[in-house]
Amino acid sequence: MSDATDLIAEIEALEGKLADARASITKRFIGQERVVDLTLTALLCGGHALLIGLPGLGKTRLVETLSTVMGLHGNRIQFTPDLMPADILGSEVLDKAADGTRAFRFVPGPIFCQLLMADEINRASPRTQSALLQAMQEKTVTVAGENRPLGIPFHVLATQNPIEQEGTYPLPEAQLDRFLVQIDVAYPDRKTERDILLATTGVTDEQATEVFTQAELLSAQTLLRRMPVGDSVVEMILDLVRAFRPDEPDASDRVRDTVAWGPGPRAAQALMLTVRARALLQGRLAPSAEDVIDMARPVLTHRMALNFAARARGDSLSDLIETTAAALTRTEAAA
Repeated sequence: MSDATDLIAEIEALEGKLADARASITKRFIGQERVVDLTLTALLCGGHALLIGLPGLGKTRLVETLSTVMGLHGNRIQFTPDLMPADILGSEVLDKAADGTRAFRFVPGPIFCQLLMADEINRASPRTQSALLQAMQEKTVTVAGENRPLGIPFHVLATQNPIEQEGTYPLPEAQLDRFLVQIDVAYPDRKTERDILLATTGVTDEQATEVFTQAELLSAQTLLRRMPVGDSVVEMILDLVRAFRPDEPDASDRVRDTVAWGPGPRAAQALMLTVRARALLQGRLAPSAEDVIDMARPVLTHRMALNFAARARGDSLSDLIETTAAALTRTEAAA
């Protein structure tokens, strides 16, 4: 009983810290509560996030603010077609000492940080994009045959412009799968845009304050994994992920006619973590079926692809996910 009591106390204390963090973030990133919660979810889960939105919507400002509030050392890389892997990872240079001896010295690249902003990640060539694969999965990089650990914790928040495709390279499926969530950053509503206008065109600008330290964030990530998840929620996660695999015998006709390939096991793992984070951000001790439905779209959208016929019809993955998840909820409620 004492272990359960201690867990509840720790969760309640963390909820207060998260409320302070959210308040500090929204001083500089006004409105867009859904975007703020999803980025906090990615950090709480120890994962990476892909932010998709038009230029000028505050994505860079959000990442910089998160770096301050969560107590993380952050770096930014502007991805361009001529960017090389060494520009990200670093390289060895030949140094000459005063006595004439020479030795190689490793100069670390900007990836050696705790929060990396990969700005317009799809503008770099596949060769350069692949430099992030090992880093995002194993939290280390291999340079000159030596494994070099990255910051602890290590997160990548990448941005992507959804409309400008000239001079870009689509992210490979292996890299998309490494992003815990895809976050769509939309235009603000009129009231929010008015608040932004007044807050950012004056003499002073709101400053974020540090709420978490590195140690506190690591403790929060461990605590999140200790949160209980009911069997019904686990089964719903499995049902939802497997429902989008067209080769599954229980897949619906719509999924078979629409989906080229469905989400893999990482999707189920991502849902198990993100539903806990959503419950935590809303002040609850355990996730529910509602959390699974809410997190389905950000977790699954980038892990699936429409087939040629579905693209020709103008079908939408978001609509497919929402209708399939709703139908699954009704089926389980009836059962």
